[in-house]
Amino acid sequence: MDNLWTTRRNFVQVIHNLWIYLTHSVRFMLSREPVCRCSSQRVVKLMLGVCLFLGSFAINVQPAQASDADMLRLYAHSRIVNYEQFICLSRIIYKESRWNVKAKNGSHFGLGQMRSQHYRNLDGYRQIDATIRYVNVRYGSMCNAWRFHERHGHY
Repeated sequence: MDNLWTTRRNFVQVIHNLWIYLTHSVRFMLSREPVCRCSSQRVVKLMLGVCLFLGSFAINVQPAQASDADMLRLYAHSRIVNYEQFICLSRIIYKESRWNVKAKNGSHFGLGQMRSQHYRNLDGYRQIDATIRYVNVRYGSMCNAWRFHERHGHY
């Protein structure tokens, strides 16, 4: 699979090759037929248009792929509508587990690094729900929990 750099480089090479081929062809035609009195600007515009048209077929665009972490972030944001509160939760989860559902640190598991064995067996979406419930009960808001986390290194 090509990445963006090789796709762009290939596209530029195609345009360059078309430009050179068409430039030589047009010059050859103009040198053989003195009857044609085309201005050089018209020739350049024509060649540029043809190159862009033909070169556009060389572009191979790949659709973006969402990672599991992106899907979990989107789910968390659907649960916390307030953007500021979502950012605070996102910072906590990133700091604790880097959005890795299987993260483990001693006896702590998952996205929110909870101690419960039950929490460890939940999927990522249920871990987010449990983390939000825990934070709301203990700190009142995600940003209160983040401020606590900044001062103490844990929440």
